[in-house]
Amino acid sequence: MSEPQTEPRPAEADEFSKADYEALARFRYGLRLYFRFSERAVRLIGLTPQQYQLMLAIKGFPEREWGTVTELAERLQSSHNSVVGLIDRSEANGMVQRRPHATDRRAVAVYLTPKGEETLAGLVTTHRQELQRLAEMIVLPPLRRPDR
Repeated sequence: MSEPQTEPRPAEADEFSKADYEALARFRYGLRLYFRFSERAVRLIGLTPQQYQLMLAIKGFPEREWGTVTELAERLQSSHNSVVGLIDRSEANGMVQRRPHATDRRAVAVYLTPKGEETLAGLVTTHRQELQRLAEMIVLPPLRRPDR
């Protein structure tokens, strides 16, 4: 699993203005609204949020339409064993399929099934609509720090 690029450090309270705190709070609130919406939307169709995230990670993998278990574990920031179980459950409900890896006999490639593709497309449509609705809230807060 990748670690954050920088270590969090305590900041001096006077480094940030009231507007900085408000922008960060609005951003976090918007993210939380979005994640709550997402959790409800996927559960309404009988999936878990993790299954949706797995499907999105597969479809959104750079330059191809599949991923290995190791790659998907990294994308989901989860352990290899947890992702194997998630793939098992997603395969059981017809959303994903394992196939032999083309060049590495030790690995498998995980693809979306046609049912998974269709399900994901519907979910992405509703998620994009929600993102548009929340667009004013989910704006990256200013990353500037006042000069000292």
